[in-house]
Amino acid sequence: MKKLKLIVNNNIKKKEKTIFFVKTELQSILNLYSRMVSNGTWKDYSLSSGSKEISFDVYHRASEKPVLRILKNLKPSRFNERYLIKDKNGKIIEKSESLNRLIRNTSWSNLKIVK
Repeated sequence: MKKLKLIVNNNIKKKEKTIFFVKTELQSILNLYSRMVSNGTWKDYSLSSGSKEISFDVYHRASEKPVLRILKNLKPSRFNERYLIKDKNGKIIEKSESLNRLIRNTSWSNLKIVK
């Protein structure tokens, strides 16, 4: 006689993988962050993720809104909008298809924190 199994819940749902920064991307962002902290311009950071973008938010003080956001756009409409830098109002400052190129080509000394 065959053994029968009773399966109560057969709805196997694949858990979506949480997409985040790759190790090399996060390493280059944290290298930039450490330089800016040593200069005294950045004080704190946070990471946030959504369905369309992942962001590294930079703060001047921990209680304020983020001053800058380094974004990884998961569903870019254009090729060069894969990585973005936005200010606290949501205005795009820089955009590029490569994170390293974006960090290298942005003049961080010219970006001033407006209080």
